[in-house]
Amino acid sequence: MVGPEEVARGRDMHWLRIDTYSHGPEDRPRPGFQPVPCMHCEAAPCEPVCPVAASVHDAEGLNVQVYNRCVGTRFCQGNCPYKVRRFNFHGYADGQEYANQGAPVVAAQRNPEVSVRVRGVMEKCTYCTQRISAARRAAEREGRALREGEVRTACQSACPTTAIIFGDLRQEGAAVAALRREPQHYALLGHLGTRPRTTYLAQIRNPNPALEDPGA
Repeated sequence: MVGPEEVARGRDMHWLRIDTYSHGPEDRPRPGFQPVPCMHCEAAPCEPVCPVAASVHDAEGLNVQVYNRCVGTRFCQGNCPYKVRRFNFHGYADGQEYANQGAPVVAAQRNPEVSVRVRGVMEKCTYCTQRISAARRAAEREGRALREGEVRTACQSACPTTAIIFGDLRQEGAAVAALRREPQHYALLGHLGTRPRTTYLAQIRNPNPALEDPGA
């Protein structure tokens, strides 16, 4: 929560942007929605421009942000074609919270696995790396590999229509790998050659013309 004043300055803070589109006839447009988190690109434009290597690739293919290394140059934000990075303008963990967001009763409701970042760093979607790490540690203690569906991101858990799927592309039989092979699969701004890990399935509709036309 950054407050309406900061939003009016263009300083909104979110890790998942929902782009809204209107398609169809002008007199009866239909809304379309597209969630846009970090794309976790294999050829991430944000990584080579960071002078302190705060935006890096890990062994699992995630584009991670090392918060305690970031010095806030915002070069990565300017070089991201998807515009999914946000700059932390205030010390939300140091007495600059909006309204009552710093009250103890409110702070107790926050996710204890994710610390609040300090002022002056870039923030973005991490694919809920803390959940991946917790599931990996549990699997290692039991001497097994991660199971299909064992890791669920926060946005995936919150989506009521299961529109968001997360998993390991290398895992045999993974649902996310099967969806990648669907003919309507595409990458957002794929022509840029960033090779994003976050990809989409095009929406397919086959409406009944009689039901679409209220005059019929």
